[in-house]
Amino acid sequence: DMVGADLEREKVATISGALYGLVQERKRSPQPGSMALPERMAYLVQVDCLYESEAFDLIALGTKLTEGCYCAPDNVLRTVIPELAKNYTNVLIDSPAGLEHLNRKVFSDVDDLFILLDPSLKSIRHVERVKAIAREIGISYAHLYLVGNHRFNEGLEEHVSRTAGASYLGRIDYDARVEEFNLSGRSLLELPDESPACLSVKGLLGRASRELAQRQGQVILSYNMWQDSTE
Repeated sequence: DMVGADLEREKVATISGALYGLVQERKRSPQPGSMALPERMAYLVQVDCLYESEAFDLIALGTKLTEGCYCAPDNVLRTVIPELAKNYTNVLIDSPAGLEHLNRKVFSDVDDLFILLDPSLKSIRHVERVKAIAREIGISYAHLYLVGNHRFNEGLEEHVSRTAGASYLGRIDYDARVEEFNLSGRSLLELPDESPACLSVKGLLGRASRELAQRQGQVILSYNMWQDSTE
């Protein structure tokens, strides 16, 4: 929704939706000797779940429609992402808040890990938790960057810069149009160039550009640490 990709209108399935449909199909009409579930899902992801546009391509995990964990959809992502990444210069993985998404290890090797922080002690402490989890379950990354949300003030920015143990790039500035676009369903890609949010994000990337420009074919993980408790 935030980037103007209407998957339902474009008849593009989410991974969870495609997996659910495939399981239900096999329950109704089992076909011995047919393609194994993992291979079938890998095929469906590229045929039914890949949204393609001139600006970007997109795969969405989607909402799970059955009880239980996300193990099956995660296993699909774990298999498909490395293969699809070979076709792109940059791959961005956007994860919701919470460490459980990191624990699922749908990726094992990224170039740049971005953590979006809110102004809370819990969020700041999560930086060390992210490092510990990545170390314990075997997720490697070349660089770790911290970004503050629009609620960060200068005092907190200084505190994070001194104590977080990672490169703090700055904060995303508040822009009322982001809320307006969100509520009206407009793509954030339509924000004007003079948008405070857009300008600040460009500035943040500029601070990291010296390191980013040295590498090609990157897999970039955007790990959103926005905490629901502060909303």
